[in-house]
Amino acid sequence: MEIPIFTVDAFTNLPFKGNPAAICLIENELRDDLYQSIAAEMNLSETAFITRRNSMDFSSGILLLRCMLKYSNNSDLHVCFWFLYFLKGARFGLRWFTPTSEIPLCGHATLASAAVLFYLKKNVNPVLVFETMSGELCVRQHEESLIMDFPLNKPNPQDQHEIKDLLKVAVGDVPIQEVCYSPTTRKLMIRLADTCSRSELTSLKPEAEALLKNESTGKIKGVIVTMKGAPTAQPGYDFYSRYFAPWVGILEDPVCGSAHTVLAAYWSEKLNKKKMLAYQCSSRGGELGLEVRDDGRLNISGQAQIVLQGTLKI
Repeated sequence: MEIPIFTVDAFTNLPFKGNPAAICLIENELRDDLYQSIAAEMNLSETAFITRRNSMDFSSGILLLRCMLKYSNNSDLHVCFWFLYFLKGARFGLRWFTPTSEIPLCGHATLASAAVLFYLKKNVNPVLVFETMSGELCVRQHEESLIMDFPLNKPNPQDQHEIKDLLKVAVGDVPIQEVCYSPTTRKLMIRLADTCSRSELTSLKPEAEALLKNESTGKIKGVIVTMKGAPTAQPGYDFYSRYFAPWVGILEDPVCGSAHTVLAAYWSEKLNKKKMLAYQCSSRGGELGLEVRDDGRLNISGQAQIVLQGTLKI
């Protein structure tokens, strides 16, 4: 079996920055153990698998329809339009795997998947629809960015005393302003005090074993550490963050879209802003545009760079 595979750096306009994802285009569903083996082989924070739904191919059947319309007589036009109705959604299945497990939602690998379909496969549809464990996720192009339609996950206040040992492992002696928890995503969010500097965030070095030792209940699958940004200084980031998830095989996710479904809900309320610019302060770094919509959904925008393409032979 030969599977087209790509490496895409998401949430960046530069290669070797942002968050790399492996993207596989598959004709039919694979065995679950094979998905996991491929993800372990790629050894990136996420490997995504795209399967066709009602599209003729990964670049859609619209080009075929243009030929049909050109050479069809008038009596055949209604048939062509029915094909157009069937194909125009450009629907695809999408699953995400870390090196150790399947996950229900991933932002950067969704952005990377859309980049492969739009930029390399030349998909002509204005919107791509991905069928996922988190429902339908739509992605569209806007100038040099891709915009994803994602859920918004508002976190709830969390009693710090209940998890004081985990907090100590995560941030050490850096002062904490607030702690929240998102039950939907199982992510813990730690907001550092406003007196903290960005360097205090970037210098954090929690150990995977210590994090796992202090949280083994399954309640928490990832820890977000965030702080208020500097919106008056260029480029004007509203908040900063980092994300640690050894519970799913990732010590630090360089730029995490799903974490920003929690962060956007929190900071939108605190800053009284619908549109925000965020920066994740990993060593690779990445920028995300966020817009909290009136319908309770979230637009996440970012750029992507395709840095590698090849064939996986199994």
